[in-house]
Amino acid sequence: MQKPPKHILVIRLSAMGDVAMIVPVLRALTQQYPGIKITVLTRKFFTPFFRDLENVQVFHADVKGKHKGVLGLYKLSRELKTLRIDAIADLHNVLRSNILKFFFSGTKHIQIDKGRAEKKALTSGKQFRQLKSTHQRYAEVFEQLGFKINLLNPVFPKPYPLSDKILDSITRDNKKRIGIAPFAAFKGKAYPLELMEQVIKELSKTYSVLLFGGGQKEIETLHNFEAEFENVHSVAGKLSLDEELDVISNLDVMISMDSGNAHIAAMLGIEVITLWGVTHPFAGFYPFNQNKENALLAHRNLFPQIPTSIYGNTFPKGYQDAIRSITPQDIITKVEYIIQKSLT
Repeated sequence: MQKPPKHILVIRLSAMGDVAMIVPVLRALTQQYPGIKITVLTRKFFTPFFRDLENVQVFHADVKGKHKGVLGLYKLSRELKTLRIDAIADLHNVLRSNILKFFFSGTKHIQIDKGRAEKKALTSGKQFRQLKSTHQRYAEVFEQLGFKINLLNPVFPKPYPLSDKILDSITRDNKKRIGIAPFAAFKGKAYPLELMEQVIKELSKTYSVLLFGGGQKEIETLHNFEAEFENVHSVAGKLSLDEELDVISNLDVMISMDSGNAHIAAMLGIEVITLWGVTHPFAGFYPFNQNKENALLAHRNLFPQIPTSIYGNTFPKGYQDAIRSITPQDIITKVEYIIQKSLT
């Protein structure tokens, strides 16, 4: 019988949410198999995601610089081979990772089964059922390498201490902290800002509301909310990713679209309320270890073709407003329910 590998190269180069979804799987893997060593190949920006994991190091893929193109990937393979890797877990399964594996000829490798046929059946309306979660698909890659992982009853890191710099950026009061990440990559997944403003206005009467986003336009929008309402603080553009993770680890609840911030909060064990427009949890991208009741869905009786796509980038005419069928009061009520539950 072949011995399981001792040092696994894990490949996931993007996107933010997909990289964040690796974290709870690797945490379970390294807790259940403490003798294993993991090297994660990803973008330098994502390095803080893995900061609390034992026996995990991050190798930076500079795919727009020295590792660009086939020659760059060959250089990358030469650099990685010095680490004495004896197996590859390809959690990305794209052209770039496949070329890289080619340069590791003779090294055992397993790649993720993305379930493309099942997802196509879901978005085409042929089948409407829960598909395998992305976390489970990741875990199955490691199982094929000889490491069966139990994802039940996960252990999460404790909240990180907040520095004076962070506290000066948010607040030092003792109110419950509600995080809101109101943006998404595609319009079909984004809750309208005028409706989210109603949510922010109401929640800020009782709680400390912390706003998350990136990009200059988003930063300006969040700073406008901060200026308009008491107890509202934008961390966008003020903190590093490391510091933002510190803040998120101290939230009582996060409100997010079907986007990366939901998975970041979930990997830290924070309860997440997700808003779903033209996408749907059935596709397998629900945040890790979250109560299914925390998903607020667009009304399928009004928009029966949901999910119209896996990523929310395509939808029929009129479906860009599907997410409006979630009311601000729906969100506020869910927040209050979660806060009250935490007090009992």
